Amino acid sequence: MFEVIKQWFMKNFSDPEASILLIALVLSFLVIMLFGKILGPLLIGIVLAYLLEILVNRLQRFFKFPRWLAVTVVYGLFVSLLVLAVIGLFPLLYKQFSQLIDELPQISTQLHQSLQTLPARYPGFVSDNMVKAILNNANMGPDNLANYSKTLVNLSMASISSIVTWMVYVFLVPLLVFFFLKDKKQLVAWSDHYMPEKRGLIIEVWHEMRSQLARYVRGKFIELLIVGFASYLVFRAFGLNYASLLGSLVGLSVIVPYVGFIVVTLPVAVVGVLQWGINTEFLVMFGVYLFIQLLDANVLVPLLFSEAVNLHPVAIIVAVLFFGGIWGFWGLFFAIPLATLVKAVISAWGRHSKQLPQ
Repeated sequence: MFEVIKQWFMKNFSDPEASILLIALVLSFLVIMLFGKILGPLLIGIVLAYLLEILVNRLQRFFKFPRWLAVTVVYGLFVSLLVLAVIGLFPLLYKQFSQLIDELPQISTQLHQSLQTLPARYPGFVSDNMVKAILNNANMGPDNLANYSKTLVNLSMASISSIVTWMVYVFLVPLLVFFFLKDKKQLVAWSDHYMPEKRGLIIEVWHEMRSQLARYVRGKFIELLIVGFASYLVFRAFGLNYASLLGSLVGLSVIVPYVGFIVVTLPVAVVGVLQWGINTEFLVMFGVYLFIQLLDANVLVPLLFSEAVNLHPVAIIVAVLFFGGIWGFWGLFFAIPLATLVKAVISAWGRHSKQLPQ
C-alpha cells in the first residue's frame, strides 16, 4: 500500500511545476481560511477589479479608448451604480426588513392560528396531533411568541458591528478597485517578481478557467437582474407585502443553484398565504412565480451558460455544500467559480502528467 502511494506521489509531484501549483493552492487556501475576514475588502476589490477589467478591455479593443479613459468611464459607471444602490435600493430594503421584524410576532400568531385550522379544513390529511407536533418542534406556542421580539432586538444590537464593517467595506472596496484598475501593470509586474520562474502549469490553469469564469460571472449578473426584477414586478402587480425585499432575495437566490430556489420559495409562500390564505389570488401569484423559475432554469440558464461552465449538477451541489460550509456566505457566492478552478486544476494536471516522461 505504501509503495502504491509513493508511486502515485512521485508520478504527480516529481515535476517542479506540479509541486509549485500544489504549494500555491495550499497557501492560498490557508491565507483565506486564516485571514479571510481581515482581507475581505482586499479580496472583494480584486474580484470586482477583475470583472471591471473585462469592460475596460472591451472599450480599449472595440472603441480604441486609451486605458486611462477606459478606466475612468468604467470606474465612473461602477461608482454611480454603487451610489444608486446605497441611496436608493438599500434604504428601501432596510425599511421593508424593519417592517418585517416589527410584524414578525403578528405573523407568527397568524401562522399559529392558520395551522390550528388545518385539521378542520383537511380532516383526512391533517390531525390535531400532527399540528401540535409541528408547533412544539418550531417553538411556536403562544408562550414563545413574545420571545421572538426580544431575540430580534438582541440580534439587532449585535449586528451594529456588522453594519460598521459594511460601512468600512463601502468606503475601502471602491478605493481598492480604483487602484487595482489604475495601477494594473505595476501590480502585475510586482507580483511576477515574486513568482517562481517555472510556473507554466499555474499559467495553464489560469487560462483554462479565465474565459469560463468571465462568461459565468457576466451571465450570473444578467440572470440575477432579470429574475430579481421580473419577480419584483410580479409581486408588486399582485400587491404582495415586502415585494422589494422578496424580489431582491429571489434575484440573489440564483447565485446558489438549486439550494437558493428552495430557501427563497419558502418565505414567498409564507408571506402569500398569511396575506391572502390559500385562495385563487395566492395560487395565481405563486404559479406565475414558479413559471419565472421554470423559464430561468430551462431557457435563461441554458442561453447564458451554454459555454460558460460545464459542471454536473452533483458537482455544483457538492461545491455549494463544501465551500458554503467552510466560508459561509462568500463560500456560497463563489462556490461555482471555485468548482471551476478545481476542474481547471484537474484538467491541466492530467494533461501535464501525460506529457511528462515516464
